[in-house]
Amino acid sequence: MASKALQHPDAFAVGLVVVGATFHYLGPSFAVLLFAHLDPMGVAWLRMASAALVLSVIRPPGRAWRAAGRKERVLVIALGAVLAAMNATFYLALDRLPLATVAGIEFLGVIALAAYGARTRRNWLALALTVAGVALLVEVRIAGPPAGLALAAANCLGFMLYVVLGHRLANTAGSSALDRLSLVVAVGALVASPFGIAEAAPAAHHPAWLLWGIGVGVCSTVIPYLTDQLAMARLPRATYSLMLALLPVTATVCGVVLLRQLPAGQELVGLALVVTGIAAHRSREAVREKERVPA
Repeated sequence: MASKALQHPDAFAVGLVVVGATFHYLGPSFAVLLFAHLDPMGVAWLRMASAALVLSVIRPPGRAWRAAGRKERVLVIALGAVLAAMNATFYLALDRLPLATVAGIEFLGVIALAAYGARTRRNWLALALTVAGVALLVEVRIAGPPAGLALAAANCLGFMLYVVLGHRLANTAGSSALDRLSLVVAVGALVASPFGIAEAAPAAHHPAWLLWGIGVGVCSTVIPYLTDQLAMARLPRATYSLMLALLPVTATVCGVVLLRQLPAGQELVGLALVVTGIAAHRSREAVREKERVPA
């Protein structure tokens, strides 16, 4: 009989994705406070810079850089640049489009990555159930100004690169997940500096704005990206991509717990479809193991 650990996604890894998704939706609440005072590029830079500062206290990036191998350094630089671009296009798109539209376009990239790894009828069914569930949850309308849609598409591409490069980095032998993250975010902050540091400068005169910026950095970058690295090391890329469908599920649960926003019948069906789709998914490693081991 095939190992249960291979047949189904690692429960701890799924928990990591849920934790990351929860904090992923706390960060924008701080960002909304900053949008009234700072340009979107300033908010994007403040997010990266504050996260880099927090991480550098825990894991100095200089020491992590010296300990990293050549392949790890290349991936760190590439992923840091992708993070800077992804965050910038996300906030610029958010300044022009509703969050649901930006998130819906971003999810198209997740679907593509999950579909690329779907090699069996079971996984195609799991993907179809998950996509249908997310569609019922978010009810996205892809409409808006061309500039906003272009920025959202760029953010979608950046998110796909983030998953691909992040998964490679997470599965590269070398530094710990925290060391890698400290390096990546430090690189991202440096790359973003020429485009956002001037726009973020007014926050230097307002301690409350700086605290909000730190809140954005910790909730939207430090915790989600750390849990991502830990989860990516435990899950195949296609499986991890499908797990990202838990983002709208977590948002719905947060609405129930924090805001007493009870889901309607359509949302309950969407939740059930997403959970069923994720439960039905089986990684390629599990399929190979089943083929090798007689029942």
